[in-house]
Amino acid sequence: MTVGFEIVFAVPMECNACVESVAKVLGKLEGIQKFDINLKSNLVTTEGTLPPSTIVRAIQETGRDAIIRGTGRPNSAAVCILESFDPRDIKSPVKGLARIVSVSPTDLFIDLTVNGLAKGRYYPSIRTSGNLSNGALSTGPSYYDLDPIDVEQPSSVSTAINSLGASIVDGDETLCAGQAFLHAKLSINELIGRSIILSKLEDKISSDSLCGVIARSAGAWENDKQVCSCTGKTVWQERTDAIARGVTV
Repeated sequence: MTVGFEIVFAVPMECNACVESVAKVLGKLEGIQKFDINLKSNLVTTEGTLPPSTIVRAIQETGRDAIIRGTGRPNSAAVCILESFDPRDIKSPVKGLARIVSVSPTDLFIDLTVNGLAKGRYYPSIRTSGNLSNGALSTGPSYYDLDPIDVEQPSSVSTAINSLGASIVDGDETLCAGQAFLHAKLSINELIGRSIILSKLEDKISSDSLCGVIARSAGAWENDKQVCSCTGKTVWQERTDAIARGVTV
C-alpha cells in the first residue's frame, strides 16, 4: 500500500464560492485522505497517495491554476526538469517534469509527466552522473531503471502549459503526452545531483533522449514565499515568466 504524504498548493481564490468549487473536485478524488483549504492564505493542503500532477489537474478543472509549494516532509522531496537537446527543439526544449517524494528512508515515488513527444513507449532511468555537457549521452551508466511510460494521450497547448510550462505547436496531432507514478527503492539523499533520462530505446541512450539533473525541492510548509526578494515578483508573475521560457515553476 502506498504511504500517504502531504502536498501544499498555492491556489488563487477570492471567496467562499472558490473554496467550495475546489473542495468539490478534491472530495471526488480517491486517494486523498484529507484536505484543507485556506482562503486567507490561498493555500490548499492535501494528504494522501495521489500524484501531485493529478491533483493539479483536478484543481485546474475549476478554472483556477495551482502551484505546488511543497511535498512531503523536510528534505524528502526533489524535482527534475526533463529537456530535449535535439536542435529541432531549441525553441521549446522542456518536455517533462519529474517530482520526487520520499515516503520512507528507502522508498520514494516519482510523479513523471511528459508532453509534446511522439507516441510510443519510453524508458526512464536514473543515471549515475548529472553531467549534461553532451545531453543524455554524458550522464553515465544507469543507477536505477524505472518502469516504462506510455506516451499516447493527445497533446495540446493548454495541457502543456498548465502541467509543464512547455510550449507545444498548436494543432500538431502527432504530439502526445503521458503520465506515470513510479516507485523506486531509493532515498532522496542518494539522488541529488544525479540525472533522469527518458529514452525511446530500452537499455540504450540516444542523442535525442530527454534528460535533467535532480535537485532538492521544498517539503510541505518549507516554502511560504509569495514575493521573490530578488525580483520583487509574485509567485504567479514568476510562473508566467517561466512558462514563457518553457520552464515550469
